[in-house]
Amino acid sequence: MGAKATEIRSLSELIAAVTPELPERESGRRRNHAVYRGMPRVDDPLLTGLDRLGGRNAPHRKAHLEEHLFRNFLRAATPYTRPGQDEWELLFAAEHHGLPTRLLDWSHSPLVAAHFATLDHDPTADRVIWRLDWRLVHERFGLRPLAFLVEDLVGELARRGIRSLREFFERAGEMEPFACLLEPPAIDARITVQSAAFTICTDTSRSFDAFLAAHGLDSALDRLVIPREAVDLVRDQLDLCAIDERRLFPDMDGAARSVGRYYASSGGAMPPLRAPASGP
Repeated sequence: MGAKATEIRSLSELIAAVTPELPERESGRRRNHAVYRGMPRVDDPLLTGLDRLGGRNAPHRKAHLEEHLFRNFLRAATPYTRPGQDEWELLFAAEHHGLPTRLLDWSHSPLVAAHFATLDHDPTADRVIWRLDWRLVHERFGLRPLAFLVEDLVGELARRGIRSLREFFERAGEMEPFACLLEPPAIDARITVQSAAFTICTDTSRSFDAFLAAHGLDSALDRLVIPREAVDLVRDQLDLCAIDERRLFPDMDGAARSVGRYYASSGGAMPPLRAPASGP
């Protein structure tokens, strides 16, 4: 795996690792152009839900079902949608509620990503927080140096001759390749409190990290690795800072899971709620 790895053993080390050394010129503040995704196994590639639909040992083989998945979701979810709801907004909602899509979940918060990286109890596994410099990705593909809103993506696709989400599903593999960062509308409280963002890519035949490497973007990704022996400490520190299910899933499910996990023994942790990103 080509992405640079930095070991993280505490939240203080995590904050130090993600804080820029110098303020940016435009704002005078220490800000970067990164998003984060937490995962429970350090060696797993960056696979979307659509990738994983084919199974852990045969990813990508069901990518051709993308439009069928979305059509059936729309049919089943009709009682829970608003009249006239935009198709892209519905795609965000579908991904956020667990439908396998080509979207990949991220968070602007490294602490939110750390939460999802440390939920599962597996004493044998090192955890990982992937960090993506999305500005480098946009620069490589000739896109505006802004996190895209839906209208930005729609405009970019229109310039490439794509007029609808369905047409994108059908023709994405024929287009000139690109990937971008998308800021979703605040369709529910979870998206807002998790500082959620998504990447979308024209390629569904390989993992996102492999796609970036194939386009000379290895440097856009790096990994913040939490060694297995440091996971419990990082998890406890997150709970002390109220980075838990109760805050990140502000509903009854989140409250119940937060309390249950807190009182579970280390060997009997409750299964996590499905999260953006296997965590962002």
